[in-house]
Amino acid sequence: MRKTPATEPRSRVRCAVYTRKSSEDGLEQDFNSLDAQREACAAFIASQRHEGWVCLPQMYDDGGISGATLQRPALQRLLADIEGGHIDTVVVYKVDRLTRSLHDFARLVEVFDRTGISFVSVTQAFNTTTSMGRLTLNMLLTFAQFEREVTAERIRDKIAASKQRGLWMGGMPPLGYDVHERQLVVNAGEAETVRSIFARYARLGCVRALKEELDRDGIVSKRRCDRFGRYSGGTPFPRTTLYRLLQNRLYRGEVVHKGTAYPGQHEAIIDAALWEEVQRTLADNRSDHAQRIDAAEASLLAGVLFDQAGAPMTPSHANKCGRRYRYYVSRSLIGERRAASPQGRRVPAGDLETAVEERICRFLADSGAVLDALDGIVADLPERSRIVAETAALAAGWHTRPWGERHRLLRAVIARADLGAPELAIHLRPGQLPLLIGAAPGGEAPAVILKVVCALRRVGLEMRLLIDGSEPRRAPDHSLKRLLAQAHRYQPVDDMSVVIMSAWR
Repeated sequence: MRKTPATEPRSRVRCAVYTRKSSEDGLEQDFNSLDAQREACAAFIASQRHEGWVCLPQMYDDGGISGATLQRPALQRLLADIEGGHIDTVVVYKVDRLTRSLHDFARLVEVFDRTGISFVSVTQAFNTTTSMGRLTLNMLLTFAQFEREVTAERIRDKIAASKQRGLWMGGMPPLGYDVHERQLVVNAGEAETVRSIFARYARLGCVRALKEELDRDGIVSKRRCDRFGRYSGGTPFPRTTLYRLLQNRLYRGEVVHKGTAYPGQHEAIIDAALWEEVQRTLADNRSDHAQRIDAAEASLLAGVLFDQAGAPMTPSHANKCGRRYRYYVSRSLIGERRAASPQGRRVPAGDLETAVEERICRFLADSGAVLDALDGIVADLPERSRIVAETAALAAGWHTRPWGERHRLLRAVIARADLGAPELAIHLRPGQLPLLIGAAPGGEAPAVILKVVCALRRVGLEMRLLIDGSEPRRAPDHSLKRLLAQAHRYQPVDDMSVVIMSAWR
């Protein structure tokens, strides 16, 4: 006998309750928002017991996580259980607890449809098993996404307005400050550490040396304790942290918003003079790094060398058999533009830089030329004579100085260098000549042009730069040297001429 519909057993519908709260406020309470959502969902599932609905014991709670992303631990576990076939229906308190993004919801609905899962909102009585339910849900999600975007705009506007008034808008307070009643207050002990770091950098001029000195003296980062009693910090400063610290305008009593600094309502730790000195040093070091001034094989003429067409020449290099070969290459020969200009050049960097250095050194040793260059720049005759004498002494001991120092001195006086067809023209700034001996720079004056006769010639497979028409010096042939040494050991002296002739053949 067939059972009537009223007496047929209902199939079991396994229901999973998902809850979410955007912020962590109140989650420490015994009965919080997540508990309230779960209780309301459980009550709704119990009301559908006659339909066979059963609330699963697993808890899918995401506390303190925004609904703008799907990368939530509990949601990912929920999706994994759905894919595993352990869930029949997903129950939420409101639609925006699952997601606030229409795009993300479309992805979730795709998963629900593929696995045959229904979706139910307790306070918005509908489910996704009907077309009307899907239409209503899409409308609600559209308004939920609109509300989220409007809220985000209001928050951004409030932050911008607050920072323009100089208010600190929260986050981790930097070394030197503590937070009291949502405002930055100076921590006297840490403030002295910050001043010491700035003063040390102004003296050393190098973040690497600064870090080594701080590590040696045991100076560490700010020690912090969060509201859960977990400690962090108190470790040696990484170089990246030191760079950020030295550029943090909070220490000047300012608040920055989107690159614009506004006077802050907190007390400054670093005075204007020390701040400006540190920023100048940082800027100079960035420029030096961009031009590879402190590199092991620096490019002396980076940014100041131009070819005969007036186009910049860029430092380049090639590696062969573990050896690095440096060049200056015309922009027209780089990448897709290599066929754009037949006048482009590729010149060995070492030969060219040596020619520039030697020519400037000869100029500094020429007292008459230096005296003429200083005319109209240094009015005081005794001072001019002193500069001429000291530049001559500088030229005499030029090659005993470290390459880094010579490099910086040359960069100070070179305005540009033009590599033409018959000659190399080096333009010097005469007003910068006093800097070479540590004196104050002079006024503006026309450039002093030094010329070097040069030509390019191919020597074997290598392009060499010939200075003043002289032949290039051939590098020692190590194989030939080794063969000659063996000949000296094993052959009589009378037969040495025969061995040498054989070696040259």
